[in-house]
Amino acid sequence: MVLIAVFLVFPALWTLYLGTTDYRLTGIAASEPKFVGVRNYGDVLGDGDFHHSLWLTLQFVLGSAVIGQTLLGFAIAWVMRDRKGLVRRVVEALVLLAWILPGSVIAFLWIALLDRDGGTLNALLGTPGTAWLIDHPMACVIVFNVWHGTAFSMMLYGAALGNVPPSHLETARLAGASTLQTLRDAVLPRIRGHVLTSLLLISLWTFNDFTPFLITAGGPDRRSEIMSVYVYRTALGDGRLGFGAAISLIMILINLVIALVYLRALRERGRRERGRREPREAVAA
Repeated sequence: MVLIAVFLVFPALWTLYLGTTDYRLTGIAASEPKFVGVRNYGDVLGDGDFHHSLWLTLQFVLGSAVIGQTLLGFAIAWVMRDRKGLVRRVVEALVLLAWILPGSVIAFLWIALLDRDGGTLNALLGTPGTAWLIDHPMACVIVFNVWHGTAFSMMLYGAALGNVPPSHLETARLAGASTLQTLRDAVLPRIRGHVLTSLLLISLWTFNDFTPFLITAGGPDRRSEIMSVYVYRTALGDGRLGFGAAISLIMILINLVIALVYLRALRERGRRERGRREPREAVAA
């Protein structure tokens, strides 16, 4: 409880307080901040940069978490489910390595990969001089984050697929079901809860992820300035800590909405499963 109070409750309350002041990093407002009420929140909601950053963040979450990490993580787990020995260990080690490396290290690797002049990607594709980070900044950070964060989905889906009875898969195979039909009718109904859990966690992590700053710093021309980078630039770059705290609180509320949507879906799933079990239990009785 003490740790939660120190590292979660107090920072949250302090952020709430700062959001109601004109607190700045330097100057008179740094030593004598004034109470401004909800003015910061009104300014944030009316700020075009906030709307632009929120839109980019939604693209980032949808492309990286909901589509990229979920599909790639499941695909790797599905392909590796029956593999044994060296191949499986090597694949899992490579995916996990991308996840556990420090952000600064992987940012350096990706800058070297995407560099305009001596980048590895241009050398492989035969496209010298292509400035990937300038021409396609959001696509770069989305692909980068998919590569970086897929390991969690892979491990979660690997454990979930291990709970699917082999008899279900064998029955589907004997019935002549295609791979897509097997996934739809035999696998997904059994792991739907794991899918929702994975989506919840990686959506929240991606929404608050700051690592893309190490690659593009929100540029060029703020074309990759997601919410976390926008808060950093506003609070520390411009020195407007009160305004930045207001943005942070709005981000917390958005996270809460995302979590409630997924939790509601989980409750609905649990309710439907209980509804299906009760008639069978009554017949058995």
